[in-house]
Amino acid sequence: MGGAVIDEGPTGIKAVSVFFKELMREFGIGYSDTAWISSILLAMLYGTGPLCSVCVNRFGCRPVMLAGGLLASLGMVSASFCGSIIQLYLTTGVLTGLGLALNFQPSLIMLNRYFNKRRPMANGLAAAGSPVFLCALSPLGQVLQDHYGWRGGFLILGGLLLNCCVCAALMRPLEAPRQSSGSGPAPQRPPRRLLDLSVFRDRGFVIYALAASIMVLGLFVPPVFVVSYAKDLGVPDTQAAFLLTILGFVDIFARPTAGFITGLKKVRPYSVYLFSFAMFFNGFADLTGSTASNYGGLVVFCIFFGISYGMVGALQFEVLMAIVGTQKFSSAIGLVLLLEAIAVLIGPPSGGKLLDATHVYQYVFILAGAEVLASSLVLVLGNFFCIRKRPETATEEERHKPPEDVRVDSREVEQFLKTEPEKNGEVVHTPETSV
Repeated sequence: MGGAVIDEGPTGIKAVSVFFKELMREFGIGYSDTAWISSILLAMLYGTGPLCSVCVNRFGCRPVMLAGGLLASLGMVSASFCGSIIQLYLTTGVLTGLGLALNFQPSLIMLNRYFNKRRPMANGLAAAGSPVFLCALSPLGQVLQDHYGWRGGFLILGGLLLNCCVCAALMRPLEAPRQSSGSGPAPQRPPRRLLDLSVFRDRGFVIYALAASIMVLGLFVPPVFVVSYAKDLGVPDTQAAFLLTILGFVDIFARPTAGFITGLKKVRPYSVYLFSFAMFFNGFADLTGSTASNYGGLVVFCIFFGISYGMVGALQFEVLMAIVGTQKFSSAIGLVLLLEAIAVLIGPPSGGKLLDATHVYQYVFILAGAEVLASSLVLVLGNFFCIRKRPETATEEERHKPPEDVRVDSREVEQFLKTEPEKNGEVVHTPETSV
């Protein structure tokens, strides 16, 4: 299900899709039934976003990730003993999905706390970990299935997921600056809300959440079905699984490259438009992939899909960080993931239903591409017509002014939020998106 912290859940989904054909033969089920495994896992990853936000704000990133690694491993180990597809839904979908959610969200929050000026590059490099493991897990999953069956494969993957606990141990929290004995009483930390709902007052956040929810309807569908698509064309199982390796290999270089480009001084203010282009590129790749009629065509599709998918993975949370700011990001990401959970529950199963009804993979890819294209239009048009027309009376200082009910200490802001120092009485702001 993925060997480390994943972004948006793709590594685990793409890896487990290797076992779909075997699960269908074992339990006598169709494509839509097996697609529910990945859909439930993604729904847990997204739907438990507010719960993860509350846990991180209450206990910190490291303890939450440790608990998540244990739950993810327990879910996969338990799945290896399942005797029905319903039991797989509960173990692989619910339990492992919750564990991965408790790993995924704290890793993003920690990045936002540690980086500011070079945050796009940090996001790109961190997101590259997902395709690195995909390159290994996809062929590994096929080898495990050939030698040990799907049960043995799930058991071994469950053991690999314990490495999430090792990653959690490296999440060192930032320490508050120490007070000298003669500097007076220590400043009080601003009160932190466990879940800040005020982000819904931000039009940029609302438009972003709407576009992202539409995007995930089709974003994860092609990786789920591309292996089965190749097998349906008569491609051997090993070569079919290798498609995910190609996709992951391209994704490895696409993510840090996208992060580097976004971090450029002249590009970063327009990162929301670059993110919209990445979504458009991904949807267009899905549409062209529907015309593939042989293995070579699917290889070309995986290359372009990997580039666009890497751009989306590197940019989506960077744009959200820029929209809502550091203080509200832990709550904003949880709420965005909750809104996307509904779309995640619809996406892969609807593709499976369409495939069961038509037995034509091209229709599945066309549907996914249309959904991602629609999301890119929502984001770019909403940003252009709604966000850029803010009242000009609001000064730059007022936009960045903290809420009145929150007392912000300058030393804590410098230590925890990594803001730029003040120079000559003027606050130096890092470039943000136009949102």
